[in-house]
Amino acid sequence: MARSFRQWCGALFSAIWLLGLGGCSPVKLLNALTPEDTFTRTSGIAYGEDPRQKLDVYVPRRPLVDAPVVVFFYGGSWNSGDRGDYAFVGEALAARGIVAVLADYRLYPQVRYPLFLQDGARAVAWTRAHIATFSGNPQRLYLMGHSSGGYNAAMLALDGQLLGAEGMTPADIRGWIGLAGPYDFLPIENPDVRPVFFWPDSPPQSQPINQVSRGAPPALLIAATKDDLVNPTRNTGGLARKLREAGVPVQDVYYSRPNHVTLVASLSRPLRGLAPVLDQVVGFIRHTPAQ
Repeated sequence: MARSFRQWCGALFSAIWLLGLGGCSPVKLLNALTPEDTFTRTSGIAYGEDPRQKLDVYVPRRPLVDAPVVVFFYGGSWNSGDRGDYAFVGEALAARGIVAVLADYRLYPQVRYPLFLQDGARAVAWTRAHIATFSGNPQRLYLMGHSSGGYNAAMLALDGQLLGAEGMTPADIRGWIGLAGPYDFLPIENPDVRPVFFWPDSPPQSQPINQVSRGAPPALLIAATKDDLVNPTRNTGGLARKLREAGVPVQDVYYSRPNHVTLVASLSRPLRGLAPVLDQVVGFIRHTPAQ
């Protein structure tokens, strides 16, 4: 245990040193420290006509049959983000035998709610239709997201109209994982988010907590107790309680060491000492029964 902690500290020190030396962003550093011999990546696959409607597929390097599949959505307050910044997420999942799909989606001000969710639904539908060619099993399909991407995953799993427009239902999703997601945030306090949801006339149906129904896919909700951007008690705790009341299988897990940002960063190899988020995600995927 002490040896692994020293290794983590050494990697973190190296990342900080490189940051100061080269002026790189922390995300670029995490990706620079991410190995590339655990996966093969197919980049820039179009799932729609817009330049933002593209995705990357990370396939485990070792041979597999009918691997589980995770479609991952990044955060960024629905006004920023790029799938390439999250290569460390694709590697983390692929190294554990999971096919990972990282999807871009249109952002504000190009679109507002619910159009970016429609993009997510199209990306999921593309995955279900084509992932078998990448050794993934479309019957073992999971959604996952961090921050506003966690919101996207939640809405796709809970609001049946979104996947319904693509010929799917939430029953086609084996389960979903939310990392520090906002699931109950009206009235909106963040000024950058307000126009995305037509503030002050934000529709109540835009909230995942108002979309819960019996029969929704099982959920794993992970949050940081020190999150000062998305209140973990109201959002993760509140949604977990609502799901349990509806009889939906849910696990909610809280970690004290990460914050809002480093919760997803703990999926990367240099920062896994912060919290066993990857182990939780993989365990959930491995042990979620078929519906």
